[in-house]
Formats: sequence, structure tokens, C-alpha cells
Amino acid sequence: MTVVTRFAPSPTGRLHVGNIRAALHNWLFARASGGRFLLRIDDTDAARSEEAFVDAIRADLAWLGLTPDAEVRQSARFDLYEARFAELRAAGRVYPAYETTQELDLKRKIQLGRGLPPVYDRAALALSDSDRAAMEADGVRPHWRFRLDHDAPITWDDLIRGPQKFDAHAMSDPVIRRADGTWLYMLPSAIDDLDLGITHVVRGEDHVSNTALQLQMFEAMGGEPPRFAHEALLTGAEGKLSKRLGSLGVDHFRDVGIEPQAIRALLARLGTSDPVEPLADIAPLIAGFDFARFGRAPARFDEGELAQVSARIVHQLGFDAVADRLPGGMDAAAWEAVRPNLSTVAEAANWWRVIEGPIVPQVADEDRGYLAEAARVTGAMDWAGDPWHALTAALKETTGRKGKALFLPLRLALTGLDHGPDMAALLPLIGRERAARRLDVGDGNA
Repeated sequence: MTVVTRFAPSPTGRLHVGNIRAALHNWLFARASGGRFLLRIDDTDAARSEEAFVDAIRADLAWLGLTPDAEVRQSARFDLYEARFAELRAAGRVYPAYETTQELDLKRKIQLGRGLPPVYDRAALALSDSDRAAMEADGVRPHWRFRLDHDAPITWDDLIRGPQKFDAHAMSDPVIRRADGTWLYMLPSAIDDLDLGITHVVRGEDHVSNTALQLQMFEAMGGEPPRFAHEALLTGAEGKLSKRLGSLGVDHFRDVGIEPQAIRALLARLGTSDPVEPLADIAPLIAGFDFARFGRAPARFDEGELAQVSARIVHQLGFDAVADRLPGGMDAAAWEAVRPNLSTVAEAANWWRVIEGPIVPQVADEDRGYLAEAARVTGAMDWAGDPWHALTAALKETTGRKGKALFLPLRLALTGLDHGPDMAALLPLIGRERAARRLDVGDGNA
């Protein structure tokens, strides 16, 4: 069996971190199994779907490196849905219902008031042909429900949650089509999963009850259902379900300088006992992906942890991987010099300004003579090789300074900062002329 997974977003907004995690896990499982990963655009809701969001979904997946093997759109598959709907209706598994939203709400309130579960009472099934004809003559258009088989147990072995069992008696016949003819999620999704040969559905545990209903739809259509893996939902760093997670998406992560490899590295392991590692290469994540490693406890997403992983990945990136994001003129030597001090690639521009100048040297009065001597030595010494160690060795010899008193005044004068990249790497980039000007304390800005 060739494994086929799918990611099925609705183009009604940008992908958020929960969507990204689902896409990643479907992609990883397909790649780990030598299978295929499909992108299914669930755009049956024409009023809310926007083409701009379709484009954004594609771009976000591309940025993350999660390239689908094929793409389908539900809006192009309405003929298939109509055909399956007609077959189910003829088999008595789909029926019209005429209650208004207000009537259904009242029924639920009465049931809850009596201590009963708010399950649809199937009143529509008791209507005669003449009853239905009379309501439709009055302009009442039906919505459509899928009729559950109350005699069939609903069970499956979930790849994460283990054995699952639902009682169809305790579930309402789900509405699958609105009165205006538009589709709800449940039936088109099941039709697509069968038609596209989806073998595994990986999604959040908030879909568990949907799976119970859809298993009966698969059976009613005579198809073999996919296997299911329902993942624990993400929680915020504070340990509670966070609405903010719904606003954290690729656009946000890109804006704050998070590397896509960091998102993959964190979300691939979140919810498992495996350590989160700053893996720039996705191959180990593919090789180690296994649903048996996922637990049922909520998975804690910490944006601070993501930033730390991202910084550690930045420290691994070669010049070619970042060249198009660096300021003009910054070469491989400069990138390698400043890289260990970066949290994001964008911060390299700050250090390039330090290298190129102008800067404001920081000079203490008691160090002016020392820096004047440093300027003299800089102008006279051999600049080839390792000028930083040559400079400090000469100054140690002529001034007797050592340790912090030897090094810090030089860093403050040369960079304007008391911290930063290794001066042995930075000084050759600053160059002899700029270094001499900055050490010449009477020269102001350099």
C-alpha cells in the first residue's frame, strides 16, 4: 500500500501554528513512508473563501519546504459530490429536514432542561410526502442530514489515541448540506478521501467525533476508510489553550526572523518525548517520525523556545543560504564573523554597519593615550595574517596592559560596543584605515 496523506485547509484566512503542525506531520509521515502528500483546498464556502488565501497557503507551505505532490480543489469537484449525494439519498442514508435554527435551538434547550443529551430527534423522518410537499409549497427549503446506523458500533484503532468507540445512538444525524444547497465539511471530505485514495488522516483531537460520523459515511459509500491519527491540541506557554495560537502564522514567524527549519524542528517533536533539536536538515525529522512517539497530553508551544531553536539554526547556516538576505557588500567572511552573535539573519545588518561605519567610538579619558598608541601601532604593523593578535601583543609589550584593560578599550573604540563578534574575525573586516581612524580619539565619528 502506498501511503497517501492530505492537508486540507480552508482558504478563509492565513495558516496558523496548529495548521502548520498538521501540514508538517502529514508531510513527514508521507515522506517517512515513501508515500505522497496532497494539498486539498477546501473552498466549498464560496462566500468566505478568497483566492489571496489560496496563494498564501501555497507560499507558506513552500517557505516551510512542505511541497505537495499534487493539489486538488473542492470547488472543482461538485459534480462528484452531487453523484455521491444522489446515491446516498437513494439508499435512504440522506434525508431532508425542515426545522429552522430557532426550532432546533429550542429542542436542544428542552432536552438539556430534562437532563437529556441534545441529540436530534429525527422528527423529519416522520414526515409524510404530503407534509414535505406542503412545507416546500410554503417556501420552506430543507437542509439535509446523513442518517446514522444506530445498530452499527463505531470503533477504530487510532494511531495516537488507541482503541476508540462511539455510540451512534448518542450522536445527532449530522447536517451535510445547507438549505441553500451549499456543502458542509463532513460529506465532501469523506468523498474526497475515498476518491483520492487517502490512506491516513492526521488531524487534531477536536475532530475525533467527526471521525466517528465519517466512518459511517465511508461504510455507506462502500469504501475502505483511511486510518486516523488524532493529535493532542497545542497549548500556549502558560499551559492553557490560547487564542493567540490562532494568530501565530507563517507571516508572523517570517516577520520576526524565525527560520523555517526551526518551525519544522520544533513542531515535528512537540507532543513527543523526543528532544527538540536545532536540525537544519529535515532528513532526521523524516527518519524519526513515528506516531507511537506522540502522547495524549496537550502539546505546549512556547514561542520563546522556537526563537532559541531558530537562533541555533542561524548559527549553522552557510553564506549561500542567506546571501540574498544580507546587506549589499557583505561577503562570506563577514557572515562567518558575525554569525555566532546573531539571533536572526536580519541582525547581520547591524554588525555590517559596525564594520562599515560610521560609528561613534566609546573612549574613556584615561584610555586616550593608550588608544593613541594603538593607532600608531596599527599604522606601522604588518596587517597580513592575524592583525588583532598582532596589535594586542604589541600593545601588551609597549604599555604593560593585559586582560580587560588591554582588550575592552580597543573593542569600544573600534566598534562602539562592549560586546560582539570575536575581534580577531572582525578587525580584518574593519580594515587598517578605518581601524586607525577609530583609534585616533581626536577624530570624532569614524
